[in-house]
Amino acid sequence: MAAKKKSSKTKHAPKKTPSEKYAFTQKMVTSETCIKCSTPCARGMAYVEKMKEPGAVGKGVPCHLTKGKGFK
Repeated sequence: MAAKKKSSKTKHAPKKTPSEKYAFTQKMVTSETCIKCSTPCARGMAYVEKMKEPGAVGKGVPCHLTKGKGFK
């Protein structure tokens, strides 16, 4: 019986963008917080517009102003 050889190639995870890398350390904010924000961002303003629709349900949007450094 032949022994199975281990593959010399290792699998690497795809590179993450900074927004994906730090997403778990960002606070989720509601549209009310985005409206009051002193430095509005494109993501927040898009979320505010989405929430203005009648019957819209949202769970919040990650705020880049509350971003912290995560582990690599």
